[in-house]
Amino acid sequence: MIGLLLGAVLGVFFTVVGTPLFIRLLHRRGYGQIIRDDGPTTHATKRGTPTMGGVVIVGNFVLVYFLTHWIMMMLDLENSGITMSALLLLFLTAGMGLIGFLDDYIKISNQRSLGLTPIGKIIGQGAVGITFAILALNFPNSNGLTPASTAISVFRDTSWDFAFFGPVIGAILFVLWSNLITTATTNAVNLTDGLDGLATGAVAMVSVGYVLITLFQANQACSGPTSAGGCYEVRDPMDLALLGSILAGVLLGFLWWNTAPAKIFMGDTGSLALGGALAGFAIFSKTQLLLVVLAGLMVIIAASVIIQVVYFKITGGKRVFLMAPLQHHFELKGWAEVTVVVRFWLIGLAFVVAALALFYSEWVILR
Repeated sequence: MIGLLLGAVLGVFFTVVGTPLFIRLLHRRGYGQIIRDDGPTTHATKRGTPTMGGVVIVGNFVLVYFLTHWIMMMLDLENSGITMSALLLLFLTAGMGLIGFLDDYIKISNQRSLGLTPIGKIIGQGAVGITFAILALNFPNSNGLTPASTAISVFRDTSWDFAFFGPVIGAILFVLWSNLITTATTNAVNLTDGLDGLATGAVAMVSVGYVLITLFQANQACSGPTSAGGCYEVRDPMDLALLGSILAGVLLGFLWWNTAPAKIFMGDTGSLALGGALAGFAIFSKTQLLLVVLAGLMVIIAASVIIQVVYFKITGGKRVFLMAPLQHHFELKGWAEVTVVVRFWLIGLAFVVAALALFYSEWVILR
């Protein structure tokens, strides 16, 4: 528990202190946000605001993880060892962040709102996602548990296991399933980003949710003293909890500068990285389908875009919303940006609380 608090505090501190230094660097280089011409007119004032703040998020996420473990080892605390689950989650986060960085850099360099081509982004995300999924099925611990399993999970692994089709086909199906989760989360966070602090706060809430889930899994591990009915077979849950607390701390520190009026945006560097992190948490904590509830706000926002596009095509140009993603619809309805953000945060919090209630209820039933 000391490690979790230490990681969260260090995450907040390094991000609050480091972000303004990065803002100055971006100002000197002229790396400002490009604003869509078809967006809300109130966003015109955001033009030129430094972007690529995801570099700070990802950099501090990685830095604080290793620094926290070093301090824990110096203090001879429990769970001070670095785990493969954490390294793979950091790899997925940083890898997706790198794709986002390339996308942001192309936008800024060419002074346009389009970065990587759709094919280029798919190839980049696919390469990171496939590598992650393959590695996640390897590196068994002393109990034979690998960071991920081939089973589909809700609150834990279910009987729907891709291994039913054989080890090779099962592994291939898992790689496809893992990439589907990663693609969905990265796109959902990317679509949620767009108002000052909205995605930052929303992902921070989900991160705290995963701290509570993985802490509970660690206390109810099947290899532990409380290995009765309802125990969890999750690899490295305490280190996953540490990562969740660090990420929440980093995001709270970033929110200091990202809240309205934002001094910096996370850009695709941040949104793709955070989507990758959420996918990693869902896969490793074996709560893949529960993520739909935990990140319910982002699911609704992503669904609004799908609904808008489909309805536009089948009706020959009509729209359900004034503008998609959903947050911009309410802006055009006359809501102030801060009002939209705070109300959406409340909705996101409600989804996190509901997911935690479902998670705990399932354990009570099985107990």
